[in-house]
Amino acid sequence: MRMPSLSHSDQISIADKARQARSVVGENLTPAERRSLRQQAGDLLSREDAVLVAHYYVDSELQELAEETGGCVADSLEMARFGLSHPASTVIVAGVRFMGETAKILSPEKQVLVVEPQAECSLDLGCPPAAFGAFCDQHPERTVVVYANTSAEVKARADWVVTSSIAVDLVADLAAKDKKMIWAPDRYLGDYVKRQTGADLLLWDGSCIVHEEFKGEVLSNLKQQHPQAKVLVHPESPASVIELADVVGSTSQLILAAQQLDSSYFIVATEEGILHKMRQSAPKKTFVAAPTAGEGATCISCAHCPWMKMNDLQHLIAVLQSKDTEVVIDEEIRIRAAMPIQRMVEYGRQSA
Repeated sequence: MRMPSLSHSDQISIADKARQARSVVGENLTPAERRSLRQQAGDLLSREDAVLVAHYYVDSELQELAEETGGCVADSLEMARFGLSHPASTVIVAGVRFMGETAKILSPEKQVLVVEPQAECSLDLGCPPAAFGAFCDQHPERTVVVYANTSAEVKARADWVVTSSIAVDLVADLAAKDKKMIWAPDRYLGDYVKRQTGADLLLWDGSCIVHEEFKGEVLSNLKQQHPQAKVLVHPESPASVIELADVVGSTSQLILAAQQLDSSYFIVATEEGILHKMRQSAPKKTFVAAPTAGEGATCISCAHCPWMKMNDLQHLIAVLQSKDTEVVIDEEIRIRAAMPIQRMVEYGRQSA
């Protein structure tokens, strides 16, 4: 059972925004210029009592800077948790908008800044709060489960927020209690969870523009060229891609699999920024991005999230100097959104 699809105009709007983001190309910097910018950013982080939390998908320079300066590189929930526990008064989020919101929801007393305020997420964009709220109102008997890749307003409408690492277990537990659920926003992840659990899920019709473009047929061809390869797949991918996986998991779970599996060659079906962390953690292994539609007219992302790539050192320095990208959330919405997030955190703690 699935909600009617997004309108054609909505789909075009998301694709157009992605193409616009992709057209924003940073400067080509020399190694010396990069070193100078990293030093300047590091000095500003220290001076401003700020900590940098970066997602696995952003530029490797920002990932390295975060770790060098006592910050972290992680998935969106761990980024927010880290910001909460760190003593710094200011949290700088290198990622996309909903990640900054999640950090602010958990750390309302802190100043939370985003490196690039125009950095969006197609899953977030594809789940407008008003439309989603109206949809939930049509199905009041269903428990509302939303993925972390959503706005604060959508989280505030939910009973549960989940990450890909706990989605299957949580939904299975709710189904065992005879709960029928609304799932939003990613239909591919929702379909995967539904097939794994047999749960009664009503799926919102959203998708990630990066993972949606991985192709099962071309991935199969690449596997035939490299029969020794292990395939690591994020569950936001289509079913035809997931079927070819040796491991299906969240970003953190895929990085762990890359370290632990007895293979020297990996094909990775998620945003290519994660390859930096995989190569750091397993330097003697080879990692390649899974094929998408290619660089032709039908390829919107080509395994690159255009919004993640808007984050760079220059933007970070500008934000630290101006502090004009602060995340502000209505307090009533923040309190309501914090409840399903805290419920998820507690569930994860009990399941560990």
